[in-house]
Amino acid sequence: MLDFEHARHRMVEAHIARRGVHDKRVLNAVRRVAREQFVDEGFEEFAYEDSPLPIGSGQTISQPFIVAKMAETAEIEATDRVLEIGTGSGYAAAVLAELAEHVFTIERHRSLAQRAERRLNAAGYRNIEVRVGDGTKGWQEKAPFDAIVVAAAGTSIPLGLQEQLEIGGRLIIPVGEDLYSQRLIRVTRIAANKFEEEDLGGVMFVPLIGEHSGHDENPSVREARSPALPQRIARAAEDLPQIDDPAFGAMFDRFGSRRVVLLGEASHGTSEFYRARAAVTRRLLQRHGFTIVAVEADWPDAAQINRYVRGGERQSDAQRPFRRFPTWMWRNTEVSEFIGWLREYNRNVFDHARKAGFYGLDLYNMSGSIATVLAYLDKVDPEAAAVARERYGCLMPWQNEPTTYGRAALRPGYRTCEEAVVRQCMDLFERSMTEDDGDLLDAKQSARLVASAERYYRVMYYGGAEIWNLRDRHMFETLGQLLDAHGPGSKAVVWAHNSHIGDARHTDMGTVRDELNVGQLCRERFGDQTALIGFGTDTGTVACASDWDCEMEVKDLNPSLPGSFERLCHESGKPSFLLDFGRHCQLGDDLAAPGPERYIGVIYRPETERLSHYMDSSVSRQFDAFVWFDRTSAVTPLSKPAGSIGKVPDTFPFGI
Repeated sequence: MLDFEHARHRMVEAHIARRGVHDKRVLNAVRRVAREQFVDEGFEEFAYEDSPLPIGSGQTISQPFIVAKMAETAEIEATDRVLEIGTGSGYAAAVLAELAEHVFTIERHRSLAQRAERRLNAAGYRNIEVRVGDGTKGWQEKAPFDAIVVAAAGTSIPLGLQEQLEIGGRLIIPVGEDLYSQRLIRVTRIAANKFEEEDLGGVMFVPLIGEHSGHDENPSVREARSPALPQRIARAAEDLPQIDDPAFGAMFDRFGSRRVVLLGEASHGTSEFYRARAAVTRRLLQRHGFTIVAVEADWPDAAQINRYVRGGERQSDAQRPFRRFPTWMWRNTEVSEFIGWLREYNRNVFDHARKAGFYGLDLYNMSGSIATVLAYLDKVDPEAAAVARERYGCLMPWQNEPTTYGRAALRPGYRTCEEAVVRQCMDLFERSMTEDDGDLLDAKQSARLVASAERYYRVMYYGGAEIWNLRDRHMFETLGQLLDAHGPGSKAVVWAHNSHIGDARHTDMGTVRDELNVGQLCRERFGDQTALIGFGTDTGTVACASDWDCEMEVKDLNPSLPGSFERLCHESGKPSFLLDFGRHCQLGDDLAAPGPERYIGVIYRPETERLSHYMDSSVSRQFDAFVWFDRTSAVTPLSKPAGSIGKVPDTFPFGI
């Protein structure tokens, strides 16, 4: 059972107060309103995400930060009469009712108004009146109002609403010709015929529909686009050979001069994504001087693979890597085949510095990283090892279940391990690195991981953008350390999810949630020496789980949603292709308007597909190119899934 009260308080702190809403009355009002009562059935678990949620009739319940920000800028007093335009689910009206003496709210969709009224009555609000009608005309019989809050964007400010303000009253309204040019405006009536306007910044709202809005009922941005877009995609798309054909990898020679090539995936459990990335990587290693393969995996686990592919011997099964959920993400036949190829490739590379390495960028395996640091220091400096053991002692009780450390660190008076683990990291980085000292590099990166993981688990209970940004900064900085360690001419291939390797500035991650990612940071540092390549699919099967730490399942993918980028690709009629936005600038411009793009991680919930697995993105700005497979299949795990029979081959270095 979800702890909604805890989630609500965390949302207020992480998503509202930290982002600049400081009015204590507003913060307390949001704390008192149970948002889970105002979302549709089945969406309760998402109630305290800082994002809008669908409520039917093409409308959404606004993200909590926006509701709070608009309430704060309206400067509502306890004796005020407030008019709200756009009742929606009733959530914002409830927040306003916590602040004002009386709230009048208008909704043009009768079904939404009736549902909102039932919810507000059930929640005990007796100072709210709901009306079905054209909000652009206001509510003349109840005027004047001390504040008017409009939850949809007009092309201009309706004069009728301004005239229904009391002297000194405030009107808060988004204004803009289209979704991407909206500004939040505050209008204050300072005299009978005198109004003052203030621009409060950029926002994104659904259109305000009504007689005085400047908008007609109109389709979404995607639907309003030319119906010829799928045909234009088909003309620009370059057909891909079979993945096992050497010509497949050759299609990506155009990116061979880049310093960093990032290869994405739309899910963590799709065979074609892994096999295609392996084919492209083989080509970049063989023909274009790449030596670093950096993946969205934990450093100590990947370090075992790295030792193996660079000629190391087999370790015991007790030390086999990638045992943390989700094991199928790396312990699958597709990755195993690539690792086997990588070892054979390195056998024929006689310059040790030119051998290809396999490295993990992620920060989760705290216990494995501590063990790596201690093992290295035991070998080279026993006295330093003793110091490290003392420093890491405060983490030892938590290293196998680090989330419990984060919970403990919230308690008043608990002293975190931050200073100790950072000092240990600095000590290791002060050691001089001898030529190709892989063990020291491993120890240094493991110490960085422990320091980052300590902070990650300490702040995870606050939620918000900080926890995502900490992780992606760690991955980017690890990539930078690898490039620096391999010299100025080094080149890296990165394997990670589309959400990590596409530029976050062109998605809701950056525009709505203030998140950054590895792709954005690479573009900022390396500029046009970076290639960001996304991957996508329409239907097929995927290896996934229904919840965290659950068993792996193979599920059917729902067909892509109408209006999504994936649906456009599917309607092109091509089974697989490469779409190079750099070679088709006009098409890229036409695809630049944000629209739904599918993201599936290790969790897949088809029943909440639109909310759980789609995010508005400008795909042609997010990526330099996009690889499409219309139908895909699940990866094959090395370990036996529940209920399977027969022997699975022992595939080193993963073991079984």
